[in-house]
Amino acid sequence: MLNARGVDLYYGGAQALYGVDLSAPAGEVTAVLGANGVGKTSLLKALAGAHPTKAGEITLDGTALVGASAYEAARAGVGYVPQGREIFPLLTVQENLETGFACVPKDDRRVPDEVFDLFPVLAEMRNRRGGDLSGGQQQQLAIARAMVLRPKVLLLDEPTEGIQPNIIQQIGRVIDVLRDRGDMAIVLVEQYLDFALARADKFIVLRRGAVTLAGETKSTESDAIREAVSV
Repeated sequence: MLNARGVDLYYGGAQALYGVDLSAPAGEVTAVLGANGVGKTSLLKALAGAHPTKAGEITLDGTALVGASAYEAARAGVGYVPQGREIFPLLTVQENLETGFACVPKDDRRVPDEVFDLFPVLAEMRNRRGGDLSGGQQQQLAIARAMVLRPKVLLLDEPTEGIQPNIIQQIGRVIDVLRDRGDMAIVLVEQYLDFALARADKFIVLRRGAVTLAGETKSTESDAIREAVSV
């Protein structure tokens, strides 16, 4: 389980997160919702060790992550798929996947078969350069690269952004499969509210860097969530 308690984050003198709490159990999708600029990406960066926090605690299965670098967080089991994908355009699909090996023990440095089972297009294009892939294919590659780490928690930042509808559906199915497998926590930042609510077990809504609403999706009226997001 991933737990964050009282997380504060600053960019210079500007505070981006105010005492944020989040709990993401294995076998569940936890959605982080809110309008643009409210701190969703900042929260994922904090969880992934990509930006230092000012206060609070973050743990993964009891291991403290506050102060951990992105490399250390990945070694601990945090798989991060950033907004914008950040694949390497001049490397092949296979080489992009293998960049994840740096955080994996030597004995496990292979691309799991599951990656190509979930994203068969990557098997077909493994020798193509990343920059030659469509936006949707690059998004699949970014998720697959994170899965090479065999993560305990998968952080997804806007995975449907700029993606064609058929790929959105496929990414949704992959998220559902990984959730139902039961051994991975998934934290989903998503502007496409219907996509998020269709698969989220839990949610938090951020506004100006603070949590304004949180709960279980099934026991919360969708209209209340939509209203909290739109404020």
